[in-house]
Formats: sequence, C-alpha cells, structure tokens
Amino acid sequence: MHNKTHCTDRRTVHPITTPEQLAEIADRLASQTVIGLDTEFLRERTYHAQLCLLQLAWTGAAVCVDPLAVTDLAPLRATLSAPPAVKILHASRQDLEVLLPALGLVRPLFDTQIAAALTGESAQIGYAELVRRLLGVELAKAHTRADWSRRPLSADQIEYALDDVRHLLALKEALQERIERLGRLAWLAEEFAALEDPATLTVDPEQAWRRLKGCSGLDPGRQRLLRSLAAWRERRALERDRPRGWILDDELLRAIVLRVPRTPLALSALPGMPAGLIERCGAEILARVQAAEIPDPPPPVSRPRPDPLRNAQLKQLGTVLRDAAAELGLSPEVLATRRDLEQLLDGRDDTAVLRGWRREVVGERLLAAR
Repeated sequence: MHNKTHCTDRRTVHPITTPEQLAEIADRLASQTVIGLDTEFLRERTYHAQLCLLQLAWTGAAVCVDPLAVTDLAPLRATLSAPPAVKILHASRQDLEVLLPALGLVRPLFDTQIAAALTGESAQIGYAELVRRLLGVELAKAHTRADWSRRPLSADQIEYALDDVRHLLALKEALQERIERLGRLAWLAEEFAALEDPATLTVDPEQAWRRLKGCSGLDPGRQRLLRSLAAWRERRALERDRPRGWILDDELLRAIVLRVPRTPLALSALPGMPAGLIERCGAEILARVQAAEIPDPPPPVSRPRPDPLRNAQLKQLGTVLRDAAAELGLSPEVLATRRDLEQLLDGRDDTAVLRGWRREVVGERLLAAR
C-alpha cells in the first residue's frame, strides 16, 4: 500500500476500499494500545443507520475505511471489540450503535466528551470546541451536513473526516492527566463501564412510548393505547428498516391517542392523515384502539395542573444540586437532570443520581433534602 495512505499531513489520503488494504490496517491496529475512532453515517431513509465511513487513528497515522466499498469489516472486529487497545471516541453512543451490527460492542472505551464533563466542561461539549480549548487547534466545519453516502468523496471531505480522529489521542492524554489530578479516575472508570452495556444501544419496542412527548395526563385506556401504538410502530419500522416517522409520525400518533378514532372515517378525519397510511395500516391501528378498551365517548384528557408544593420541592433540590456542582467545579447536568430530581420526588430510588459516585457526592444530600 502506498505510504500516503497512512500519513497524517495534509496531502491527499485515500480511503481503504479493498479487503487486502483492510487486512493490512487490521494487522497494524492489532499492535496498538490506543485507537481513535469515529463514524459518518446516514439514517434519513432507514431505521438502522447506514455506516458510510469509518475513521481510525493511531500514533502517527489516520485512515478512512469505506464500508460501502469493503462491506465486510470482520478483520477489525478482534481489535475493536476487545482489550487491550483502548478505543477513543467523542460522544460515542451513536457511533457504538452504528458499529454494533458490523463489529459487535466496541470496547474498552474512552469517551472524550464524558471525560471532559468530569473536568468541568459542559456535559455536551462538541469535539471541535474541545480540540480548540485543549489543543489550540481550529477545525474546519464545511462538511458537517455532507451526504456521506455519495461517492466519490472529495479530498476535502476525507480531510474533514480524518480531522475527527487525528486529535483524539492527544485529547485523551490531556483529559486523563486532568482527571488524575482531580482524583476522579474512579468516576471515569464507572462512566465508561456503563457504556459497555449493549442493551443501551437498542430500543425495546415495549418501552418506545417513553420517547414520546406531549402525552402526559392520560387516562388508563389512553395510556394502554399509547404503549400499544408506540410498540407496533417500533416493530414495524424495525422489520421494514424504515424511520419510525415514516410508519406513523409522532403528531399523528398523539392525535390517535387523544381523539380515539374508532372507524376508518374517523381515522381519515384526523388532520394530516395520509390516505395511503389508512390503506396500509388502518385496520391494525383501529384494532389497537379497540383493544385498549377506552369508553365511548372517551373521558376528557386532563392536563396536569402545576403543583406549587412540588415546584417548591424541585426548586429546593435544584439548589442542593447546583451547590454540589459548584463545589466540584462541574456543570449541574453532569450530576443530575431535572428528570432525576422529579424521579426522586416520586420516591424512586433507582435513578442515576443515586448510583455509584454520584450518590456519594450529591445523591445522599438530595435524599436528605427530599
């Protein structure tokens, strides 16, 4: 293979497009202790994201693998899905989800966004901003919305993609040093261990209803219908590999739950209801409406009224949270979200803020305040 495939300067770097080239890269990776990793993918027309590019970096080298040209990534699996090499990613969840079918669970991990948050940076700090702050390097933003499934890729696109991994090793080194200085290596290990649960990378259809907003205050019948429709939509999207919104968009799903149409005519009267959807799925949707056993006419939807006492309690917990975060030099959302605080008020003891290092630094204080 030509030498320029592996160099990290700004000359044209050609993607890996043949099994022979991939085998050579796999051999080189097998001896590495740290590997930078990123992906470019497309999920506009499918349920499962389409992996369009895989970027890899190690000491002194960075390459792009074109999975549309070399479709079997199995030679990389042994190195990327097991120790000893640490795989470095930024905001890794979507990358892990995309890579799961081709490579299995990528591990062990070092997520630079999570690590940065434990040093006091914003919980959602972007890669380019982190590179700018820690390394003093300005990255190009020209291809943030590129269609990575189109070929050929331009030289600028390839350079942009490679920049997403070229700095990961240096970021890890800088962040690990900071975290060690802060005495938070145990926190970091706990955070990364949580990323190695494959269950977090897939959606359980029976839990798909939790993703929907604007469905609070439902009576039991409508709650049954919401769960049933959301699970049906998730399974159908999964089976057909189509975005869930193409099966039934959120607005229409909410409208069905709230209005409870019982006939094809009532279903077709919902604003924005496509005739084709009724032809394809009308009978299945109406069967779920019937199975939910909602009285006719359905009870009115009661919107929960603001509870002054609960709001005051949430405010008090928020004060405790912000005080703890300030003492630690962290953003409050790194310790707990508003949802965590609401779950605490509901008496739940399985929320994230009551587990591991978070319980020690703020969870017990929140429990006392509750």
